[in-house]
Amino acid sequence: MKKFEKEELKLEKALKKEWLITNGIGGYASSTVIGCNTRKYHGLLIAPFAAPGRRKLILSKVDESLEIEGKVHNLYTNISNNYISDGYKNIENFEKDYIPIFTYKVKDIEIKKLICMEYGKNTVCILYKIKNSKKPAKLTLAPIINYRDFHQMNTGHEYTLKQTVLKNKVSIIIDGQAENPIYMHLNEGKYIGHENDMFRNMYYLEEEKRGFYPEENLAVPGRYEVEIQAEEEKEIEFICSLEDNIEELEVKKVINNEIIRIRKLVLASKLYDIKAEAKYEEKYKNFLQDYIVATDNFVVYRPTFRLHTVIAGYPWFLDWARDSLISFEGLLLIPRRYEIAKEVLLTLIRDIKFGLVPNGYSGFDLRPLYNSGDASLLLFESVYKYYKYTNDTVFIKGIYGRLKTIIKSYKEGIDIDNNNIYLDDDNLIVSGTPETQNTWMDAKYGDFAFTPRNGKAVEINALWYNALKVMQEFSGLCESKEEANNYKEMAEDTKISFNNKFYNKKRKCLYDVIGDSKIRPNQLFSLSLTYPVIEPDSEEAANIINVVEKKLLTDYGLRTLAKGEKDYVEIYEGDPFKRDASYHQGPVWPWLLGLYYNALKNMLEIEKNKTKKQALMEKIEKFCSNVEKTFVEALDRDGVIGSVAEIYDTKAPYASKGAPAQGWSVSEIFRIILRK
Repeated sequence: MKKFEKEELKLEKALKKEWLITNGIGGYASSTVIGCNTRKYHGLLIAPFAAPGRRKLILSKVDESLEIEGKVHNLYTNISNNYISDGYKNIENFEKDYIPIFTYKVKDIEIKKLICMEYGKNTVCILYKIKNSKKPAKLTLAPIINYRDFHQMNTGHEYTLKQTVLKNKVSIIIDGQAENPIYMHLNEGKYIGHENDMFRNMYYLEEEKRGFYPEENLAVPGRYEVEIQAEEEKEIEFICSLEDNIEELEVKKVINNEIIRIRKLVLASKLYDIKAEAKYEEKYKNFLQDYIVATDNFVVYRPTFRLHTVIAGYPWFLDWARDSLISFEGLLLIPRRYEIAKEVLLTLIRDIKFGLVPNGYSGFDLRPLYNSGDASLLLFESVYKYYKYTNDTVFIKGIYGRLKTIIKSYKEGIDIDNNNIYLDDDNLIVSGTPETQNTWMDAKYGDFAFTPRNGKAVEINALWYNALKVMQEFSGLCESKEEANNYKEMAEDTKISFNNKFYNKKRKCLYDVIGDSKIRPNQLFSLSLTYPVIEPDSEEAANIINVVEKKLLTDYGLRTLAKGEKDYVEIYEGDPFKRDASYHQGPVWPWLLGLYYNALKNMLEIEKNKTKKQALMEKIEKFCSNVEKTFVEALDRDGVIGSVAEIYDTKAPYASKGAPAQGWSVSEIFRIILRK
């Protein structure tokens, strides 16, 4: 449980701490720990209209206030036109266990507010637990709604609302879109509708930092009023949804169901035995729960596919193949979510085209996007890990033909969407063009690619070798000795060429792309996969690790470019162009620590000398302990509480940047801390 007391909820610090809950279909609720929205992506109900895509902001927030003896006390905090409402002063504490819980205190009245989403539904519930003592009071709840794509801002449009009120259930049709009404319900009190009531110029601090226009207008359809008697305790249930039958919903039951669901996931992970719970420190049990909650946020269901998939990050990303595969072990295999892991693989395999796994799907029309040269090759590593965790040979045999298609296509050439992939005469893979971003370093502004990395990229070829070796083993499972021999020969030819051409003797590390000697972390793919293309016990491997440690390794991740290289940037900031230009030019990415960790483990596994083996074991443990110390503190410091951000600055105070909750960051940091 993460709990922040009043002293930690002062305005400046609190605006940097965010919470997030999700509904398993791409929808979510998120804000800061004082309930002040600082992003255009913040809100209590962001709902996918074509799950998990086409997400819209529906309910921005609910502004609560208490009237006692004629004086109104705000519980809400908003920033607008150089004015900050003072509700944060009435917050006693904030805690995030399974769900966010706010505790307010005004005079002798205490109110606990619990927020929860109904799993699998576009519904958000708020439970208010009220304890009053001396004087009667009135609680007012004012829902603030919107109806826009969550990437956009409503800067000038005046919504037209048509409201239908039946007791305390309200149906709202916005701008005549009767096919998707918004429903609200309160279990007691009375609803008072408003006419043409707009909240103008709500200000989003984080959007201004990101170089976007920071203000928008929202609608206030009405308010609920609830009388609170002296010495009274009561519970108020508020629901906002795109579902029609919300008056039948019990908020306490929704909350209990969500807690039970998470607890079942914790137990199913078998990371600790509930019967032996007393043996574990409370800190460790809480950490495991945080891990399961954090990983579960990224697992979503695609109804059109009838399969699960993985969201890359919150709030703005959708499901991307590359991110799904890099985070596959940490998000799905370690927690033993094997059936969902299989579905994620099937989601990626179902739309293979010309040998390419779609790197994602359009958030608007679900169209598959084929803009990656590495996702198809990463698939082999994840399929192999799935096989090692489950021994599911039936699944491997079932998809073997699709895997063969990928290898054949890469060998013969693929030019869909300008990926320009082919096997050259030296048995190395060429990919990309100067205008194409088809590796994970994919920042692009308009038609300008900041790090195109076209040609023979180091990780593409390390992944190609690994894929060939995996296919050699899978061919044996499928009883095809001839194919196994073919893959073996191809792999050996690739390995010889890779070692001859990628090693930079002058800098004692690998070229990032043949001909490009900039020091980047991608070279670690050569040592970190199931089948390393560089022998882990070689002098070259030791040199690569030495360079990475000296030039790239930090407490929060690996630099994307070594300090001193041309265009190196330490701070990720500014408008979209400036941020995209620096995205892979220095800022630290936590997920890359997983590559370094795997490389050390591969070196340990092959090391025969007892003294060197012991030294490696100590080095790995020291590294894991440092990651644990760094990120256990970072989980509570800023960004989404209990999650790990996409990137960090490379110098103090090492601020988290990018998406505040990123799937592959969560996967790799928790995997390292768990020593998996």
